[in-house]
Amino acid sequence: MHIAVFSQYHTSPDCPATSRHYTLLAHIAKTHRVTLLTTPAWRSQQLTHEFPWVPAGVEIREANIPYDNKMGPARRALSFAQYAAWAVREGLKIDKPDVIWGISTPLTAAWAAAQVARWRRVPWVFEVQDLWPSFPIAMGAVPTALARQQFFRLEKRLYQSARHVLPLSPDMTRYVTDLGIDAGKVTTVLNGTDLDLAARATPETVEHLRQKHDLAGKQVILYAGTFGRANDIPTLVAAAEAIAATETNTVWLFLGHGFHEPLIAAAAERWPGRIQLVGGQARHQVFGWFALAAVSVVSFLDLPVLDSNSPAKLYDSLAVGTPVVVTNRGWTKALVEQHGCGWYVPAGNTEALTAQLGQALMQPELLMQAGQRGKYLAQKSFDRQQLAAVVQQILEKAAQ
Repeated sequence: MHIAVFSQYHTSPDCPATSRHYTLLAHIAKTHRVTLLTTPAWRSQQLTHEFPWVPAGVEIREANIPYDNKMGPARRALSFAQYAAWAVREGLKIDKPDVIWGISTPLTAAWAAAQVARWRRVPWVFEVQDLWPSFPIAMGAVPTALARQQFFRLEKRLYQSARHVLPLSPDMTRYVTDLGIDAGKVTTVLNGTDLDLAARATPETVEHLRQKHDLAGKQVILYAGTFGRANDIPTLVAAAEAIAATETNTVWLFLGHGFHEPLIAAAAERWPGRIQLVGGQARHQVFGWFALAAVSVVSFLDLPVLDSNSPAKLYDSLAVGTPVVVTNRGWTKALVEQHGCGWYVPAGNTEALTAQLGQALMQPELLMQAGQRGKYLAQKSFDRQQLAAVVQQILEKAAQ
């Protein structure tokens, strides 16, 4: 079977990114022909060169269209439009696929997949990574009422035209079915994590990081991921400074890059050693940092649309036995509370976050038990190899 994959952003485990689709494509390409239509936006961000750029068996077509998280709304919109236009043209040139897999974000990538599917008279499957256009609208990136209305109409048409829809969280699935989409054609496939890479976080790896970064004997709080506008970084920095002012044995590590990096850097200068800014790490290296931490934080702004997120950092932390503090009111809150693998604090509440972290760090036995429960949950439910098999079955069934 020939599967055409429309994804504007491709990454490998050598990049500071989740690389979800690298794992899924590697699994599917063992038994099917796969053509990936993407861009090289992340090629220059490879931090190591341990993995091939695409998995074995994947044919790649790349459009040289720039993209960066620091772009403003207008420049991003241009990048999205350029990719969509190219993807439609390229999708009509490749050998006819049996099924098309369109991955949003952005929504324009899914639109391109739908157009090619219509012209080539083949079914397509719609993967929903984030709720678009709800997310950019909530962030103020779609200023006019007419544009918002048109985007919502487009979104619903795409759900209707897809043979199957794959949201990344239960809350996203509920959103899709609440629009009137038949629940029988919607399957939740969680973001998940790479357990084989998590296994690299050995005690020796963790000890090496402790010694290299002067963390011996310290309790580490970790935020790992994008320092984006949606991630409520100012609240984390305020909490980190409050803890730094009173706890000499606690270090808050910020691992990554993004919009709020200068804010974190300034805090690290004010509290040398107690707040540390670490650059982005390759996918296969990030698990050692999670294993180093006593607890990690998964934060977002207090916006309803963000409650549905399926953040990779949540799964990665649990995979190595590190409990998490989440600020989403949605399904992640229910998850950590139901399974006893973390805690919830309201988004934007510096005092509550500081208090919860302080309370958890004073109870090492509680941290260990929560971490063990999280690791068991990750092994049982978050393995991307198992999730890849689910996606493959859905694509096969859609093609039939």
